[in-house]
Amino acid sequence: MDLQTLKNTKGATRKRKRLGRGPGSGTGKTCGKGHKGQMARKGNKHKPGFEGGQMRLVRRVPKRGFTNPTAITYMPVNIGDLSCFDNGTEVTTELLLKSGLANGGSDGVKILGCGEIDKKLTVKVRAFSDSAKAKIEAAGGSCEVVRD
Repeated sequence: MDLQTLKNTKGATRKRKRLGRGPGSGTGKTCGKGHKGQMARKGNKHKPGFEGGQMRLVRRVPKRGFTNPTAITYMPVNIGDLSCFDNGTEVTTELLLKSGLANGGSDGVKILGCGEIDKKLTVKVRAFSDSAKAKIEAAGGSCEVVRD
């Protein structure tokens, strides 16, 4: 195969639209721009969302709600998922991310009480639910709240 033998696949290229070539062409006279108005003129640039001086849609629709800029978002991990670790393991946020149990961008990990655990683990994460803390301590492990 040489550069001389390379060709585009069928339908990959089109002929350019020839404007203003008579009424039979379909794009004669106004060249497909319609009659008058801003878009028919030369240099017809305007901002996205501009509606010709009318109040823009984004400013007409009502705004609802509030986004708290200081809200803390947690990656949830169920206590039943921690059974994959060996007895006596120190479970940290980094270990949970590396093992794939916690993923996504957030401020920390929260251990939730769904499931059962029978291994003695030292868990050091950002937050615990009350039921998860009780189950870890009942299995002989310990819970430590760490601010990352």
